[in-house]
Amino acid sequence: MEVAMVEALKYGGRQDQIAVATEIGKLDTKQRRKLVERGAVPPLVSMLLAVNDSKCVEAGLSALLNLACGSERNKFCVAKSGAIPALLKIIQWQDEALLEHAIGVLLILSSCSENKPIIVSSGMVQFLFQLLISKLSVGNRISDQVKLDIMCTLLNLSTSPEIVPLIVDSGGVMVLEHAIHVSEKSSKLVEKAMALLESIVSASGGALQKVSESQAMIRALVEAVEEGTRVCKEHAVVILMLICKSCTERYKGVILREGAVPGLLQLSVDGTKHGRDKAKELLRLLRDSHNHKGGNSRSHHSKKVLLEQVMDQIEYEERSGSSIQMVKEMLARLKT
Repeated sequence: MEVAMVEALKYGGRQDQIAVATEIGKLDTKQRRKLVERGAVPPLVSMLLAVNDSKCVEAGLSALLNLACGSERNKFCVAKSGAIPALLKIIQWQDEALLEHAIGVLLILSSCSENKPIIVSSGMVQFLFQLLISKLSVGNRISDQVKLDIMCTLLNLSTSPEIVPLIVDSGGVMVLEHAIHVSEKSSKLVEKAMALLESIVSASGGALQKVSESQAMIRALVEAVEEGTRVCKEHAVVILMLICKSCTERYKGVILREGAVPGLLQLSVDGTKHGRDKAKELLRLLRDSHNHKGGNSRSHHSKKVLLEQVMDQIEYEERSGSSIQMVKEMLARLKT
């Protein structure tokens, strides 16, 4: 069967190719592996070049997606057979239906470490950031799924440190700041944007400086600690900590003025272990700053005292394993 399918892909007419490409989704893992071994990928990539035949292109995309899923060998085979330049052309067409399929294939291919240099050398990274920034504007939108898949693709690529400078040079920090600013902090898109931003600033001092110098970005990070998903909050706290540690005296005050303490205290109580630990670490840094800051108002003094009490209670309960109810009550008072 696999031999006949490959023959149809190589030598059949348009309808035969589309029919075979459609059938690939019904095959099991072993059959798909045999198809790839027998040479099915190059003719499927050729189907992506049918500029005026969206049905043919869509069938080729779906077939390549099915072949690539779950197999690192197949992912690499698809990429080295010329799929990346073909995908870039499809993405540049900005046909809404094909765009979603093409980005989906790219996302799968980007999860293979051997494919990352191929993707980067194609100019794809720069174009994805350009696409994101243009489509995040009101009135010029793409689906949330496409934006999310683009963000996940860039996140996959960012795990290679040598790729991070290219992301920074491509305006990645500015695009992420804009995406975080215009999107709901509790959305999956912001969660992935925060993950990507953490990956970038952890590997690039230049990126960290850009984020640190943007008060709007620090405000968005504080908002994410308060309103984001649990995972988003953890990424935001790590970024704030990196900012704080990069120049303690300069950025502690900025973070405090944006109102970071209540969200951090809340996370220190009800986050995951990782989130609680990071929130407490940042709170300790901010507490030290708080103790040395001026401020003569009664409100400032009472909140400073209450912050001390909350931190003391958290640390006591860490040692004793006692209830966190008192911390929650004190936190409610701090928010008033």
